[in-house]
Amino acid sequence: MSTTSMPVSADLKSVAVRSIHLMASGSRDEFDEVISAEGFTRERRAAPPPARGSGPDGFYQLALWLRAAFADLHYDIHHVIADGDLVTVNSTMNGRHTGPMIFYTEDVQVDAAFAPTGRPFAMTQSHWFRMKDGKIVEHWANRDDLGVARQLDWVPPTPRYLLRCARLKRQARKSLTS
Repeated sequence: MSTTSMPVSADLKSVAVRSIHLMASGSRDEFDEVISAEGFTRERRAAPPPARGSGPDGFYQLALWLRAAFADLHYDIHHVIADGDLVTVNSTMNGRHTGPMIFYTEDVQVDAAFAPTGRPFAMTQSHWFRMKDGKIVEHWANRDDLGVARQLDWVPPTPRYLLRCARLKRQARKSLTS
């Protein structure tokens, strides 16, 4: 079936689902196909400065941030619903924590740093997309952050892990000032 003969809602659903899979393995050019130039994600507030931008590059930088922390990243899609220009996707993000995960405050200070644990995780998520002209203009998500923190042994932390995270946080703060 050609894209032109698909109902608009089906096409918007496929764009939303594709954008999620691109977070795990998409190239920079592929983000141009699904993200509007003015597109943004509300989830960028805790991201590093390069991942706070808008448009395809902002989303690609966000993907690179996730990929640097999580190996074997992939998504299982469970449900997709469209209503007008709004699409929601229920999914599970899967991966393994192999790199540092640094979170930032809104004024771009290091907020928290989690040293790699090597542990696998599966995090349920609901993604919401507002669409315009067949591309994403707005994204936000609800995630099971506590569940993933428990799977990765971030909570409750051992004294040894707290020390590793404190060292990582100190290094991340130094890298911001250098």
